[in-house]
Parts: sequence; structure tokens; C-alpha cells
Amino acid sequence: MQRVIRVVIADDHLIFRQGLKALLAQKAGVVVVGETDRVAELPALLARVACDQLLLDLQMERNSLSDIEALAKRVPVVVLTASEAPADALAAIRLGARGVVLKRFAVETLMDAIHTVAQGDVWMPPNLQTRLAARLQSPIADQLSIREEQVVRFVALGLRNAEVAEKLSISERTVKAHLNTIFRKLGIRDRVELTLYAARAGIISLKERSA
Repeated sequence: MQRVIRVVIADDHLIFRQGLKALLAQKAGVVVVGETDRVAELPALLARVACDQLLLDLQMERNSLSDIEALAKRVPVVVLTASEAPADALAAIRLGARGVVLKRFAVETLMDAIHTVAQGDVWMPPNLQTRLAARLQSPIADQLSIREEQVVRFVALGLRNAEVAEKLSISERTVKAHLNTIFRKLGIRDRVELTLYAARAGIISLKERSA
């Protein structure tokens, strides 16, 4: 008899969350045992319910990359994200996520991800695997820390320091310190050069920048 996989959904978009629940309700062997629209509520929720996987949106009331490491020690994490930047997937996997599912392909790929993770393996879509492999072969891949890549991504997307600080739940002063370190490491002088670097490194896509 197939074991039922119990999942918790954490996503702050009600329509997407309801869509996931409706999708999973049609699938045998998977049951939703909890849901939340705030990453800050997850520790308490996971303490209340027994689950086998957490489906976690990367962008909620704060950037949830900062929470993956602690959450992954409690339950296997499958990241749900609208971002197709390899840097985000790489950061999530480095922090302990077991799967990365792109939201626009969730209907087609989510069940594959859930079953693959349930078997103890790591899952991500083939196109992202290809882009990630190319990124890992580049000498720039190891130049920045995970936090520095987060700062680069948000700055390259056009956010001001205060907005980056809010996204990452850090101070504006810390953002400035990270930027100084990033500029020094990469040998660049301003945000324009940083954006070009981010595009070349796959930290952002041109489509994201123009959106």
C-alpha cells in the first residue's frame, strides 16, 4: 500500500495556494495537512502538525531563503518560486532545500518533485539544471556568499538599499556593508556594472529586469 505523503503549504498568494490544494486533492497519495501565508508562522505550525514535506514560497512577507536552513532541519523543503534565476535555486539547495519548483510549471512538475523528494533525492526542472550546471562551471560561482548573492539580485532588479533591507530582514547599514564587499570582490564600481554582472552570472534574467 502506497504511503500517504503529508504536506504543508506556505504561500502568501491565496489563489495560488488554493490552486495547489485543488491540484493535490486530485492526486492519490498526497494530502495537505496545513497551510499558512506567513513564513514567520511556520515553526509553530510544524510543531502542531506531522508532515513529510514543506512546500515553501520563496517570496512571502520576507525573503524565505533566510529561513530554509532552520526549516530543512525539521522537514524536507520543496521551494516554490517565480524566479528562474539559477542563483536562487543554488542558494536554496545550498541551504538544505530538497527541491525547486518553478511556479509557472507547477501543474506539470509538482508531483514529480514531491515523489522524488519523498524517495530521498533532490529535484529541479531540467532547464534549471542545465543553467545551474553552466553556472557552477563558471569561476564567478564561488566569489559571493549566499547573502551577497541575495543583495546583488535585489539591487540588480532595481531595489533601493532600504527596500533590499526590508526584503532580507536586515538593516540598511548591513546592506551598504554587503555592497562595499561585493564591489571590492568583483572589482566593479556602481550599480550599473553590478546589474550587468548579475545578468551575465545568471543571478537575474533579462526578462525579470524588464518586468
